[in-house]
Amino acid sequence: MKALVYYGPKDVRVSEVPDPKIEQPTDVLVKITTTNICGSDLHMYEGRTDMEEGRIFGHENLGEVIEVGNAVVNIKVGDMVCMPFNISCGHCKNCESGLTAFCLTMNPGFAGAAYGFAGMGPYNGGQAEYLRVPFADFNCLKLPEDAQEKENDYVLLSDIFPTGFHATQLAGVKPGDNVVIYGAGPVGLMATISAGIKGANKIMVVDDHPDRLKLAEELGAIPIDFSKAPAVDQVLELTDGVGADRGCECVGYQCCDKHGHEHNNITMNELVQAVKFTGSIGVVGVYVAPDPKAADPLAKQGHMDFDFGNFWLKGQSIATGQANVKAYNRQLCGLISSGKAKPSVIISHELSLDEAPTGYQHFDARDKGWTKVILKPGKQGATKKQSEEREVVTA
Repeated sequence: MKALVYYGPKDVRVSEVPDPKIEQPTDVLVKITTTNICGSDLHMYEGRTDMEEGRIFGHENLGEVIEVGNAVVNIKVGDMVCMPFNISCGHCKNCESGLTAFCLTMNPGFAGAAYGFAGMGPYNGGQAEYLRVPFADFNCLKLPEDAQEKENDYVLLSDIFPTGFHATQLAGVKPGDNVVIYGAGPVGLMATISAGIKGANKIMVVDDHPDRLKLAEELGAIPIDFSKAPAVDQVLELTDGVGADRGCECVGYQCCDKHGHEHNNITMNELVQAVKFTGSIGVVGVYVAPDPKAADPLAKQGHMDFDFGNFWLKGQSIATGQANVKAYNRQLCGLISSGKAKPSVIISHELSLDEAPTGYQHFDARDKGWTKVILKPGKQGATKKQSEEREVVTA
């Protein structure tokens, strides 16, 4: 089959690799019809992780079941399914508690496994024509009858929609809250939609990319461009000096200042300043330990210079971690099916699998208009989603 293979920093190629096979009776094989490029993939693409050469990328996957193991009960050949990026067993202590991002069995010696991801087990990703799915009855979300019609919405249930929702859960967003979200990338935009679903009052989104901030505004947020004035000052002005009730960190360890210089502590320290006394912060942006390619000595160790004194003084709380996708995907799927949520509005580009290396180049460069890139392994040539309001750069 064709698959996108990692050969080293900024070197990904579509190559011929062996087809996956049923390895356990609880497996299924899925023909991938849509798979996404995620911001987390860029960490690996840039060589900022220990991703092994020869691995297949892709943890945001949707497709049609073409073969089932003889112990699979609920998933049938022909079903359209979306897989959480978390690979979970369903029967360990954490899975039984709903903490499927921290499964204790699928990646021995570590809590958590994922498709095509550094440090998250030996599992190949789905930026390919086919994917093996372990413990399929647990890991496959069978999609409604409108799966093909709303495929670009449903594929976002694999990661970024639940992850954005998870950010608001970790932050404790409630109806009427004022919320500040750092990052207008795909996850930050999903947190924007999620805060709206939860009935937030003011939703403030911080970034310095005008095209992404414009999209956040279209989703009902107040855009805050930190390149024009300090973000904390803007948040305090919008909240009468009190600060936001809740904050969401949707950037991660490669956050930059207005000059483009990387400092892994910027968003965390600004959230402490921008969130009110006794407020709470949810962190879903990826932070790593260690980060050998970082310039800062603390960051090399996965540490940061964090304003703990102010954090303590303000009586704030922080919750962190990857999203337990299965805790949210079925409910969010229902919102998509009923028309109450349409996360695909953030998709800027649809590319064939052959065009994936080009997609990585543009998405990694944060080129104007490249907000969310999805790949269609069964299709040839690029299509570009373009509205009258937004300029989209051609591939």
